[in-house]
Amino acid sequence: MTEVRDQFDSPWKDILEAYFQDFLQFFFPQIHAEVDWSRGYEFLDTELQQVVRDAQLGKRLADKLVKVWKLNGEETWVLIHIEIQSQEESHFSERMFVYYYRLRDRYHRPVVSLAILGDDRETWRPQPWQDELWGCRVRFEFPIIKLLDYRTRWEELEASRNPFAIAVMAHLKTKETQNNASARKEWKFRLTRRLYEQGYEREDILNLFRFIDWILELPTGLKQAFRDELEQYERERQMPYVTSIEQMGIEKGREEEREAIALKMLQENIPLDVVARITELSLDKIQQLRASSQNN
Repeated sequence: MTEVRDQFDSPWKDILEAYFQDFLQFFFPQIHAEVDWSRGYEFLDTELQQVVRDAQLGKRLADKLVKVWKLNGEETWVLIHIEIQSQEESHFSERMFVYYYRLRDRYHRPVVSLAILGDDRETWRPQPWQDELWGCRVRFEFPIIKLLDYRTRWEELEASRNPFAIAVMAHLKTKETQNNASARKEWKFRLTRRLYEQGYEREDILNLFRFIDWILELPTGLKQAFRDELEQYERERQMPYVTSIEQMGIEKGREEEREAIALKMLQENIPLDVVARITELSLDKIQQLRASSQNN
């Protein structure tokens, strides 16, 4: 089940890969200032996957491992944990430590672990992990960003052109409008309109719109209303960056990914009603997928 849920983390993974430098500049400016960006950076997915498999810790997050170079010429690996579930996890700090020491031990590289917490528990602030026995003591501390804290920094978010300001705004409004679909539609339109107003390039608008579109999910009855409103806005300003065709392409891609998730869950014999609730596919569609997979 945990592997299936992790595939819903892909919007965060996508935006982090597309805007890694902006990510560090927005959340960890002191680290950003010490990186030699002229030498570029490299995502180390293979290395991270190997460590995660070996660790056998069960739960997987939207984790990314990135190789950067410091201004002093030293190669450093940045391990980023993004926890977007709406629940606290008692072993979070320990898992951070396990990933850290396994990477350090296997590859003999300096590692910096960073955590982004998107839960809605105000009181959950993971403490450093520590262990001590007979005078032998280990204490592991790591920087933490709590997205919930940005609720009181809304003006700062509005003033920023960093892509992650938009991401945080969308995340907060997703939490805030869980039980108010009309308000969610309004915020989805306002944040999408903001992409145009801030003068983002076409590719950036499409990338950030995909993130907004994914996490500010609307019920079927409001999807068309949102599209109509957006099309009218585009026509008025003659800036058709996010056209209906592109929206439908995004929706088609998302539908295909949900179907792939459903198939994986069916292979694990997860009940149909649970599959429907998590993937938001109809029971008829899920039954069709099951029948098709059995025939193949």
